[in-house]
Amino acid sequence: MNPTSIAAAMSGAQSAGAQMVLAAKMVRMNADAQGAIAQVIDAAAQNAQRLADTTAGVGRNVDISA
Repeated sequence: MNPTSIAAAMSGAQSAGAQMVLAAKMVRMNADAQGAIAQVIDAAAQNAQRLADTTAGVGRNVDISA
């Protein structure tokens, strides 16, 4: 094997390694984002439930007779 081929192979291996590092980072970022979205949805559901509990009797005993 000549030196040019070895250098090209090493360069390709370094490039592939860098691509794998970037791909792994992107996967982690995606997983983190999905976790954050799940937390926001859960918080919104909890807030909606609290609001429903707070306003459960509002408007039921309104006297609209004239």
